[in-house]
Amino acid sequence: MSTHLQGSLFDQTDEMRLGPLDGLRRTQLGAGAWIDVLPGWLSGADALFEKLAADVPWRAERRKMYDNVVAVPRLLAFYGALDPLPDPVLDEARDALCARYAGELGEPFTTAGLCFYRDGRDSVAWHGDRIGRGAREDTMVAILSVGAPRDLLLRPAGGGSTVRRPLGHGDLIVMGGSCQRTWEHCVPKTSRATGPRISIQFRPHGVR
Repeated sequence: MSTHLQGSLFDQTDEMRLGPLDGLRRTQLGAGAWIDVLPGWLSGADALFEKLAADVPWRAERRKMYDNVVAVPRLLAFYGALDPLPDPVLDEARDALCARYAGELGEPFTTAGLCFYRDGRDSVAWHGDRIGRGAREDTMVAILSVGAPRDLLLRPAGGGSTVRRPLGHGDLIVMGGSCQRTWEHCVPKTSRATGPRISIQFRPHGVR
């Protein structure tokens, strides 16, 4: 797939390498929800972006919305628990996250969902990952972002102040506690010139 990514000025290596997770910083959102954020967890993130953009079997989906069937404004891919991930560094990332959050989560991250935001017109609407156990249980979703930064917005499910986190070039965010039930998140469209971004979402079994 043809893409044009403006590389990060702070990440000039093609060697993909994960840093320690000691730098994670937690923000309590309220109602039992929290996020952990670690900028630049993955060095060589632009190289991973290029590989995923070219090699992943991306699919375009169409979904029914009211009386119309519309194109989903991003490309998608999904890797189940038994599926080989598209690069070994993603196996390393999943293993590191499992080790870090074993005590809190009590189970491993098993699946990986990928979203390809090709430009500012691609987006995902406000939602929580509530398909399956996320609708009734505390859980975690860990997102590794590669490519150009895009804003991830979070807000209480009943409305309220918005939390904004720009994510790209190897940044990590983990949404935990009640976040999927009591908060919503989105990647909004933008009219600003922006390059492509890929997010890799690690989830436990039964959470979508």
